[in-house]
Amino acid sequence: MQPASAARPDAAAAYRQRRTPRQMEAEVFVRANRSIREAMAEQSAAAIARAKGDNRRLWDVVLSLVVDPANQLPAPLRSQVASLAHAVLRECEADPPDFQFICEMNEAVAGGLWS
Repeated sequence: MQPASAARPDAAAAYRQRRTPRQMEAEVFVRANRSIREAMAEQSAAAIARAKGDNRRLWDVVLSLVVDPANQLPAPLRSQVASLAHAVLRECEADPPDFQFICEMNEAVAGGLWS
């Protein structure tokens, strides 16, 4: 019998094969929202700070990808995504942040990536 850790890479590979890259990206936004919702339900300052930080890092990556001159998305779309990223990042820095807005933006992006 194989140790559980030996089976995990195969399971992860099988999962990835069933998802397109866009769907995998969408799931990152879905997980970010799940993190926010769980943190808000717990009312734990540490969990809220972690969810806020995770979302900030996610949108930092999004912004860095769309401003990269090598990005092959159409320029107007890149500009729109960059504006959205700036808005979400501003909200992540607000005290307190509007998690409803952040979740709505995450859901909108995830929905676009799934379609």
